[in-house]
Amino acid sequence: MAIKASAVGFLALYAVQRTRGLRAGLFVLALALGALGDAAIQLSLLAGGAAFFASHVAAIFFYRRHLRPEPSIARKWATILLLVGVPLISWLLSGDVLIAVYSLALGGMAMAAWLSLFPQWRVGLGALLFIVSDWLIFSRMGPIDLAPLPDLLIWPLYYIGQLLIATGVVQTLRRFRR
Repeated sequence: MAIKASAVGFLALYAVQRTRGLRAGLFVLALALGALGDAAIQLSLLAGGAAFFASHVAAIFFYRRHLRPEPSIARKWATILLLVGVPLISWLLSGDVLIAVYSLALGGMAMAAWLSLFPQWRVGLGALLFIVSDWLIFSRMGPIDLAPLPDLLIWPLYYIGQLLIATGVVQTLRRFRR
């Protein structure tokens, strides 16, 4: 449990070390809550899901502080699809309404990341990888069996997604400081 939580926990420490002030405070909080979710999910899916839900909400508030000026119409529509599609697909995979509610925050986080001024090829892609890893988890719960993919891909997709998000945000915030 500690090893699993430490992976994203160390990304939170990286963000603390490489950024200054309150500018990154919500982002560090989002990463720390993600690490807490990694630990808590080992004990209870509900507790882990609650920590990840809180992580996504913190990330949404953070990304909203750094909105891209004048996003294209295509980007706006794509992000609306994320907000609607992520919970819908999550519900179809899991058959669980609580998973769909959680996925509103997951889709909202991805939507906010894509509307932010952070690099989409890192932060946006990282958010999408996070979604896919969660979908693989949800597929274990419902009528669609994607085995053996969940066993092989959940952790790598999740961690690579978090790594892309953390490095993309930190490097961009450091550029703002100059």
